[in-house]
Amino acid sequence: MRLCAICANENRTCCVSRDILLSAGDLERIAGYTGATDFFELRKPKSPEYLDQDDDPNWNLYTLFADGSRRVVKHGSPGICWFLNTRGCLLPEQVRPLVCRLHPVEFTEHMITGLSRECPAEHLPANETLLTNLEMDLDLAELCRQQLYAELRQETLRRPKAA
Repeated sequence: MRLCAICANENRTCCVSRDILLSAGDLERIAGYTGATDFFELRKPKSPEYLDQDDDPNWNLYTLFADGSRRVVKHGSPGICWFLNTRGCLLPEQVRPLVCRLHPVEFTEHMITGLSRECPAEHLPANETLLTNLEMDLDLAELCRQQLYAELRQETLRRPKAA
């Protein structure tokens, strides 16, 4: 059984009670696929831990707007991603936000740093790794990481400078 299904049965998927950051590229891909533009909002991080990015010093520069908000997927019902339904994500893999495609890979601007400890690895069969269970490839994750930061840097360059 995939760990995502186990988490969904326990109502603790990464799509619940979490803000999902959207790059400008994510907006374009999702709007192009869905035809909708009302799936995101600007919201300040709930947790002060978000602002503590010692290992990735440009993250806040790239993701926070001048008022301290960031662009995130709306919650459809309290705490649940707009695109999550009982069968999983409504978006195909190539349209999903880059941070979703990367999860549970942890990363900084310069490299992949490991795997999240949030995934219940204790449920894995003895012969499986987290990546094989989730059918993930680190080379593809690296490409997504590079694309995410390229999109974030590009958007940051286009933002008006604070006075």
